[in-house]
Amino acid sequence: MQAVLNFPDLSPELFSISLFGMELALRWYALAYIAGIVIAWRLAVLATRRATLWPANTPPMAPAQIEDLLTWIILGVILGGRLGFVLFYQPAYYLANPAEILMVWQGGMAFHGGLLGVVIAAWLYSLRHNIPKLSLADLITHTVPPGLLLGRLANFINAELWGRPSDLPWAVIFPGQAAQDCPGIVDLCARHPSQLYEAALEGLLLGALLLWLVWRRGALKRPGLITGVFLAGYGLSRFVVEFFRQPDAQFVTPGNPLGLAWQLGDYGLTMGQLLSLPMIALGLWFAFRARAVPA
Repeated sequence: MQAVLNFPDLSPELFSISLFGMELALRWYALAYIAGIVIAWRLAVLATRRATLWPANTPPMAPAQIEDLLTWIILGVILGGRLGFVLFYQPAYYLANPAEILMVWQGGMAFHGGLLGVVIAAWLYSLRHNIPKLSLADLITHTVPPGLLLGRLANFINAELWGRPSDLPWAVIFPGQAAQDCPGIVDLCARHPSQLYEAALEGLLLGALLLWLVWRRGALKRPGLITGVFLAGYGLSRFVVEFFRQPDAQFVTPGNPLGLAWQLGDYGLTMGQLLSLPMIALGLWFAFRARAVPA
């Protein structure tokens, strides 16, 4: 086996305490959600306080409304993310075990489902408060990448959602029997740290691009532009990383070792790639449509 990296000595739990006979723990994944929400809230407040960023120098909503919107967004993320995982990835299992659908503490969230949940929540909020829908979408989407960055780092700490087997120098030997179940590999199995690939593309790179467009290029004056760049940027990032990410176990069979959800001859796409294609197309449509509007 070529030189690869051992998984660092990291615990999924930041700390744990015993209280009234119960073990309570704060996990890095939960902290990532909390920090991502707080950062998104502050970025949204900063943007709404700078009137010159918006069309006609008028923000779509007051900074004081952000906290109210945040409640709707959190519900959209949780409900949409869970239902998306149930419907997109394991429908047969949850149809047979419907009582487990609400057991979110057992894991199982889908970003594409969470995105749909946020879209629905934001749309309902905009109708209720008569807020321009595209400007509201721009306000929300430009704040998302920091949460994606932290969430993917937490995935790495949890040693979950690892990549396909690899012998590259930065490949990582993840702990656990499942991570070591690599057909054809007798020695320890190293894998792509695909969580870190996603953190870099969806979090750092896409986040930096969106902030630059908002604060240096006046992109918010063209409603829908930031939303389009986010959708296309995330979809493209996820599409690329799927080539290195280990597919979900339910899609992997002896006749389909790559875990393709759609296959035609020697070619195919994973479920993550299938779900990303509409995002890319819709994002490009939003972006080109917005570019035609004078700033």
